Amino acid sequence: MSGRADGAAGSDSSTGGGIGGIGGGGVRLLPSDPPGGRKAVAVWGIGVAVYFVAITYRTSLGVAGLDAAHRFHINASALSTFSILQLLVYAGMQIPVGLLVDRLGAKKVLTIGVVLYTAGQFGFAFSDSYGMALGSRALLGCGDAMTFISVLRLGSRWFPARRGPMIAQIAALVGMAGNLISTLVLARLLHTFGWTTTFAGSALGGIAVLVLLLLFLKDHPEGFAPPPAPREHSGAASIRGQITSAWREPGTRLGMWVHFTTQFPAMVFLLLWGLPFLVEAQGLSRGTAGELLTLVVLSNMAVGLVYGQIIARHHAARLPLALGTVAATALVWALTLCWPAAHAPMALLVVLCVVLGACGPASMIGFDFARPANPPERQGTASGIVNMGGFTASMTTLLAVGVLLDATGDNYRIAFASVFVLEALGISQILRLRRRAARRERERLVVSRVEAVHVPA
Repeated sequence: MSGRADGAAGSDSSTGGGIGGIGGGGVRLLPSDPPGGRKAVAVWGIGVAVYFVAITYRTSLGVAGLDAAHRFHINASALSTFSILQLLVYAGMQIPVGLLVDRLGAKKVLTIGVVLYTAGQFGFAFSDSYGMALGSRALLGCGDAMTFISVLRLGSRWFPARRGPMIAQIAALVGMAGNLISTLVLARLLHTFGWTTTFAGSALGGIAVLVLLLLFLKDHPEGFAPPPAPREHSGAASIRGQITSAWREPGTRLGMWVHFTTQFPAMVFLLLWGLPFLVEAQGLSRGTAGELLTLVVLSNMAVGLVYGQIIARHHAARLPLALGTVAATALVWALTLCWPAAHAPMALLVVLCVVLGACGPASMIGFDFARPANPPERQGTASGIVNMGGFTASMTTLLAVGVLLDATGDNYRIAFASVFVLEALGISQILRLRRRAARRERERLVVSRVEAVHVPA
């Protein structure tokens, strides 16, 4: 019975409550709804700390791109290969990781992830060849891929379902704080202590969170263990069926395309090409460019809190927020790239970075479409499908920008025009799926009401 009640609660998470007794205003929780509280915050906080360190490692190349090009004697295309390979591994791992989380639980998957990304960061620190550095970034990407879906799973197991949108946004916000560490701290350490000391020292953070994870993290509160999966649900046919069932839900596919369309402009900017664009194309100093990258992160953190509150209270705001963010991003990028002078004014660059900061929170809306579309036993798989979207778009754009820069003699205006192609593709898919997903979600919501009413006290 608890599995059915969880399904009802999961269907309410995107609506902000009011269905099945889990709404705000002092309405009682379902018997199967986790109570939250301080212990939930502490345990979930360990998972978020693991994700924080992963983001620090993932984005460390964003402030070291020019240093990496000099260290390994590579051009723009080869430099972009670092991030492309890392994201290729990340995106390719999402569905397998989702399946692992659904079957093994968050703690085991997070443990594997920490070991892998810490080894990758150590390897990158001591890399003295391009090939070795590539292998290290691939290992890092593999470990990184295991973190966010696991943190989402922890949140759904430790907190009431109505907190789902806000919990996801806070996790992303803390992850962006890891990006802040990269832009503020690692950049300075790299300039002061050099490549090996900086990257090896940062890898110690992975060891620290691994200890916390092994000692204190639990998959779920006492008395809220999910029912064991039947034996017949563990074979290859079952795995294929689980992936197929998640993919057939219009809400899962809509969530993936929302993630695809919203995330990549900021990801490409922060992960690799933002610093070279600001320094080489806009004529800024590295210090000023670093401050603008920091502004993207700060904007992300602030907008994430706002979006989380809005979506938790207003179910219908999801798509307008996502599409509005895409429109604002496209407009400001177009103004920046088409500015008639050689360099865009600083005020416009500031606006660009503030708007790019909204891309991360907008991408989280994708999970708010997939969550109510899938039962609890498919949440990890569905989240993996959604998470593939933005990273596939980011990987494609990173490659396109690098190739176009080499082909055009470092013409950033032409190279960054590739952003508009992927945004147009994503918007067309969102508009195609939105009505089908809304109709299916209404159907599931009616079922959830009936099931929640019949949950025994």
